[in-house]
Amino acid sequence: MNEFLLIFHRDANFDAQMTPEQLQAITQPWMDWMGGLAAQDKLANPGNRLNPDGKVLRPDNIITNGPYVEVKETIGGYTIIRASSLDEAVELSKGCPIIATGGCVEVRQIMPMQR
Repeated sequence: MNEFLLIFHRDANFDAQMTPEQLQAITQPWMDWMGGLAAQDKLANPGNRLNPDGKVLRPDNIITNGPYVEVKETIGGYTIIRASSLDEAVELSKGCPIIATGGCVEVRQIMPMQR
């Protein structure tokens, strides 16, 4: 079984456009989807949401604010799942609630470090 990183992309202003009640209402579909993955033993790591603020460290110790303000999309969070192939991981991702709110899921296989 391979592990895949699911990276959740969304509009950078998504949270600002939602009322607290709307944000609460979209929580249940996430819990249901994650619970379904866990019930299938496909959830390797539930992941986390990411704060929209950050910094980027570049060569020569150059530090910039991130994510970049000109980008309209941000990474809202991630999780790690188990699947036998990239195609299966994509299939499991189709149930992700972020798609229903205009976001997308990037699916990447995690490659173990060679020693």
